[in-house]
Amino acid sequence: MQRLPAGSAEINGSNPSWLERNLQNFQWFLLIGLLMIARGLWGAAVSKLPFTSATIYLVVGLLLGPLALNLFTVDPLGGAKVIEPIAEIAVLVSLFSAAIKMPVPFTVARWMPAIRLAWLAMTLSVVLIAAFGWFVLDLPVGGAILLGGILAPTDPVLATDVQVRHAGDNDPLRFTLTCEAGLNDGSAFPFILLGLGLLGLHELGELGGRWLAVDVVWATIGGIATGCACGASLAYLSAALRKYIPKHEMLDELLGLGLIGLSYGLALSAHTYGFLAVFAAGVALRQTELRLIHAPINREGLLEPKPDEAHAPAVVPTAPTVSGGALVFKEHIERLSELTLILLLGGAASGSLFDLRLWSLAFFLLVLARPLSVVASMIGSGIGKRATTITAWFGVRGIGSIYYLTYAINHGLPSPVAVELINATLAVIIASIAVHGTSVTPLLKRFWRS
Repeated sequence: MQRLPAGSAEINGSNPSWLERNLQNFQWFLLIGLLMIARGLWGAAVSKLPFTSATIYLVVGLLLGPLALNLFTVDPLGGAKVIEPIAEIAVLVSLFSAAIKMPVPFTVARWMPAIRLAWLAMTLSVVLIAAFGWFVLDLPVGGAILLGGILAPTDPVLATDVQVRHAGDNDPLRFTLTCEAGLNDGSAFPFILLGLGLLGLHELGELGGRWLAVDVVWATIGGIATGCACGASLAYLSAALRKYIPKHEMLDELLGLGLIGLSYGLALSAHTYGFLAVFAAGVALRQTELRLIHAPINREGLLEPKPDEAHAPAVVPTAPTVSGGALVFKEHIERLSELTLILLLGGAASGSLFDLRLWSLAFFLLVLARPLSVVASMIGSGIGKRATTITAWFGVRGIGSIYYLTYAINHGLPSPVAVELINATLAVIIASIAVHGTSVTPLLKRFWRS
């Protein structure tokens, strides 16, 4: 779990009564169980519908929550200490699942559009959202920047319909959107800490010097380096075992989970960004495995065929790999966490959402801020107008924003600001699931055919 340095304020206790009333209630388990069975029986047929499974979960949650039948309620403020680790696990698993599906080999030209989106478009989005929070929602400067950091990153959990579909998927649009979601969950953290610092909850240093040196430069570079080292090391170790002890069977699912925990824990212990570390670990694991032990080699000892810098072909594994064996299990966890957290979202929606300012924020973010940020960051990227347009539209917000919100609450966010951010975040996520969930399938079929 991401933590502030020693001395940062923590929220003083929370009322767990909502958890006792709901998560320990047998109706909650019945609801989760029935929806899981229904989703399992439905199978792949849901992909043929004009809307996503997340849209279905949201409708169910809103119907059963306070806005309709009021069968269960969730208090995001009082239950933040419980919701944060659930969202954290969901994001971690989703980041790793996306990372181990990345095409091999890594090339700068292929990754550059996603890098632009994850840092340049992210920064522009934070600035625009913060300006809206300052001028329209009357938030303090720190709260406005915090709102930008919460809502700017796209979500790796709910965006599966526009992400890479299988290991080695070479579709450039899906690749760019997946990489963006994997990277910007880490690149958003400096803005979260900046917002908390301006609210007096995190040390920024004189003129923000500590924030720039530690929270921006060191934490970013250190997180990526830690993840790469962990992923590559596991790839070497598993390859050696399979080579020298051919009959030795490894539990790839546990190795994948262990890599998530190891890279995340090491990154946090070094005060770097764990989300970036986990994504980098997954990418390094797959890249190293397929390059060293499964990639076809020519007489010169090079990958065959030698990849073009911009459009390198995928390398297909010819033997078991940790990344391949862990993928199915991770996707099951991802679906379970998606279902649970969207139901919690429905239980948190209340009458306070009937505020025109909140929905104007959702409109501003999805229709103006996201497209403007993407178009500006993609100038000269070479991905084409059609891919840029679709990328500008499909900026799904979801579980990642819930995590950042509860993270801020659990680190001492004042209640008045917390309530404003809760309502704003819920409105944007609900709008994003509804709008993007119903438009992704028809738009991709109409404008993006492989």
